[in-house]
Amino acid sequence: MSTNKTNKKVRPVWIGAGILALSLGGGFKPLQASPLRYTASQQEPDNTGANKQGGTTADQQNENPADRDLAQKIRQSINNDKSLSTYAHNVKVIVRNGKVLLKGPVQSEDEKLKIVSKAADLAGADNVTNKLTVKS
Repeated sequence: MSTNKTNKKVRPVWIGAGILALSLGGGFKPLQASPLRYTASQQEPDNTGANKQGGTTADQQNENPADRDLAQKIRQSINNDKSLSTYAHNVKVIVRNGKVLLKGPVQSEDEKLKIVSKAADLAGADNVTNKLTVKS
């Protein structure tokens, strides 16, 4: 607290404002999140079923630096393309011994071609296996 010229104690303004806000507002009430609801045309992106079908998965990717670097470059190229859908941004990019496997659903044939093209530009067309599917 501070004093003015007449030696009276002066309370900071913010204390009074805080007390007033609490008394008028009835206290702090946290916001509650409303559950997300999806309509038939706005389904949550989910390819869990496709992932359970077996085959090569991302955890089977080699841990050698060259494969990790190639996978990272392909993933960055895909994610930097903002014209692609969420599905496209989430495709699986698996690299083993310089060979690239692309898996997962995309929204259109055009997205499928764009992703394969990006991978082929970085790994070579002969080194890319396309197992992308178009979401119906």
